[in-house]
Amino acid sequence: MPDAVVLLSGGLDSTTALAVAKARGFDCYALTVKYGQLHEVELDAARRVAAWAGVRHRVVEVDLSALAPSALTRRDVAVPKDRSLAEIGAPGDVPATYVPARNTVLMALALAWAESLGATDLFIGVNVLDASGYPDCRPEFVRAFEALAQVATRSGGFHVHAPLIELTKADIIRLGTSLGVDYGQTHSCYDPIGDAACGRCDACALRKKGFAEAGLPDPTRYA
Repeated sequence: MPDAVVLLSGGLDSTTALAVAKARGFDCYALTVKYGQLHEVELDAARRVAAWAGVRHRVVEVDLSALAPSALTRRDVAVPKDRSLAEIGAPGDVPATYVPARNTVLMALALAWAESLGATDLFIGVNVLDASGYPDCRPEFVRAFEALAQVATRSGGFHVHAPLIELTKADIIRLGTSLGVDYGQTHSCYDPIGDAACGRCDACALRKKGFAEAGLPDPTRYA
């Protein structure tokens, strides 16, 4: 089977992307980056998902907190709470949870590992529909990074897969469920309370909406 490197955060989207890569016949290497996020629960979820999927897993540390301040990396920046779905999906809205250039950095690390492995396929679980304000979740970003990969490496020939890019959260959940994903192992919350989701941040709102629209029970434990 061809090798692929999959970015794995432990969240719903990246877990589904990993399941898609496996279903397409790739031998997957999962990469999780400890980029300065405040909550270890995210990393714990990534480890659980990798173990569930039976894939080789690496956690690497590149601390972006000093260079790329965000509500996800700095305690003095508040995580937005109790926003309406219209506010969350508003075109041009870039919330405080955006980490500047995060996906560029993470994809560069995935590219480095892939070239070292002799792999030419990268998977990322970005999605443009529900959180339209994140610039590094757009199809333009995926296409531009794929073009960069051809000239930034010795081997070239890379393909960046973003299988969820134009799916709704409900569609993603239906797809993952059809592939046997256990979403109870995943973590989406931006501001967890212990190991429970806050239930009030944008990520929790989108997760709740997705399960409701998919007509499936939400296994998340909310505080």
